[in-house]
Amino acid sequence: ISLVPPYSREQPIFTTRAHVFQIDPSTKKNWVPASKQAVTVSYFYDSTRNSYRIISVDGAKVIINSTITPNMTFTKTSQKFGQWADSRANTVFGLGFSSEQQLTKFAEKFQEVKEAAKLARDRSQEKIETSSNHSQESGRETPSSTRASSVNGTDDEKASHGGPADAHLKSENDKLKIALAQSSSNVKKWETELQTLRESNARLTSALQESAASIEHWKKQFLACKEENEELRNKIEELEEQCNEINKEKERNAQLSRRLQELETELQDKELELEELRKQGEIIPQLMSECESVSQKLQAAEKKNKDLEEKVVTLRTEVEESKHRQTNLKTELKNFLDVLDGKIDELHDFRQGLSKLGVDN
Repeated sequence: ISLVPPYSREQPIFTTRAHVFQIDPSTKKNWVPASKQAVTVSYFYDSTRNSYRIISVDGAKVIINSTITPNMTFTKTSQKFGQWADSRANTVFGLGFSSEQQLTKFAEKFQEVKEAAKLARDRSQEKIETSSNHSQESGRETPSSTRASSVNGTDDEKASHGGPADAHLKSENDKLKIALAQSSSNVKKWETELQTLRESNARLTSALQESAASIEHWKKQFLACKEENEELRNKIEELEEQCNEINKEKERNAQLSRRLQELETELQDKELELEELRKQGEIIPQLMSECESVSQKLQAAEKKNKDLEEKVVTLRTEVEESKHRQTNLKTELKNFLDVLDGKIDELHDFRQGLSKLGVDN
């Protein structure tokens, strides 16, 4: 079958563009680019064989020719990359898309085609079962015809003496023979397919064993990396503690530096005070003489103060005596005012009596 659609029985049902990769056959781990740039990747449907294929051509080179079977699975390994394994081609194909939307559409189409391939396989198995049943029926009918020929005569005799029923039986036998031949060819075909599937299963088993071994290897490396990571974390924690200690020491040094500057400033202040005290010490004799004169003045002032205190005591005595005299005067004045008030009352009564006499006259 030609891979170019105009000369093929296949028709494209979905087309997209992607970067094509294949798994490295030697390592089974690394990806090898199959195209230098994004190429066309298409789904094709063969109506004669009722099969589906993914085909991609880069110039004159076929880089993908993968028949889709129901056992295949398309896996998204990232937002823009997907892969599937082809046991017949003994490789794994990978596609890198320019957007996540293209990858999603391709994966959905892969699932649809896979379901269609599964349905086609089920239909073909039903046809095989039907043809095998027909062949068994033909096998069961052949002895009866043999018995009929032995009873009724040879085939030549039956041909010369048989009627329309014998011709009908002969045509039925021919049809059954053709069906048996077709079923035999289908059995051989399916035996070939089964052998291919067994070989692909063996390859997949070996690949699975290799992947299991590689998984164990990667697990060991992961554990080693994990232990190394723990050691690095412990070292980082130790270094962080050391950095914290260093920062604390730096803070202590800064505090000591500030304290040293403060002490130097205080020392300078003390030196200035000492210098002033020295200057003041030079004038101490003059101050002593002044102090003696001040002491003499103080003694004279104390003597004057004593005299003044005596005068104050005398004045206080005189004040007490004057207060006593004022008290006596106040008492006498009060008595005089009381007598005066009595006299005034008497004069008032006398005046009222005179007024009354004047009115009576």
